[in-house]
Amino acid sequence: MQIYLARNNQQAGPYTLEQLNQMLASQQVLLTDLAWHQGMTEWKALGELTQGKLVYTPEGYTAPTAFPEHNPSQNAAIRKVQVGKKATAQQELASISTRILAKIIDLLLWLPAAAIPSFFLKPEQFNQLSEIQQKMQTAETSTQAMQLQQELFTLIPPEAWQTMFIYLIIMLGIQAFMLAKSGQSIGKKLTKIKIVDADSGEKVSLMRAFTLRSFIFIVLNLLFMPFITIIDHVFALGEKRQTLHDKLAKTKVVKQ
Repeated sequence: MQIYLARNNQQAGPYTLEQLNQMLASQQVLLTDLAWHQGMTEWKALGELTQGKLVYTPEGYTAPTAFPEHNPSQNAAIRKVQVGKKATAQQELASISTRILAKIIDLLLWLPAAAIPSFFLKPEQFNQLSEIQQKMQTAETSTQAMQLQQELFTLIPPEAWQTMFIYLIIMLGIQAFMLAKSGQSIGKKLTKIKIVDADSGEKVSLMRAFTLRSFIFIVLNLLFMPFITIIDHVFALGEKRQTLHDKLAKTKVVKQ
């Protein structure tokens, strides 16, 4: 029986059933890898063929009485399939402290946006700003606090708002580009960790690395701080150290 394998649109093989079972037993191939052999109408995941077991026993198959001849080219193909699994096995999960450090670095990069208005305010506006902030601290009702907050926003010139918006867009673009290229934000790059697929250990798409993991949770944190942040990181205490946003995107964070 000649069995072909495929992973990430790359085909390898053919292998004998004995070779396939050896690779399954040693976890050199994954149950999520696709397989096909004569008699099948379509490619199927190995886990579906083996019913979740690490051995494949197709119906009506009789094992050969002699070992197949040594085929160097076939062994090279086997090594090609093994590469993905070996890479995954060697990946070490990032520590919680390193992940927190990376998050702090990324958060600090947004602070300059808050300092931008100070470059556009005149001396008398600084005094008004200070007075409004003092009144906000002693505000007796939420309505009064909201009115003071509106006054504070009105005090900031339109040019400052425009500059802040441009800065935020540039930072989002840089972070999105780095995540798409290497699975690393600036903070993760500096701390030498990266985002990978939770199962295969391979690089993930920008949709999963940025939109699901970061952007959605930025919005949720703004709305429900600090509850979302606490709940999110409680999940990181699990075996795979996956936060809630990791589980949503089906990712994990490993050392580079």
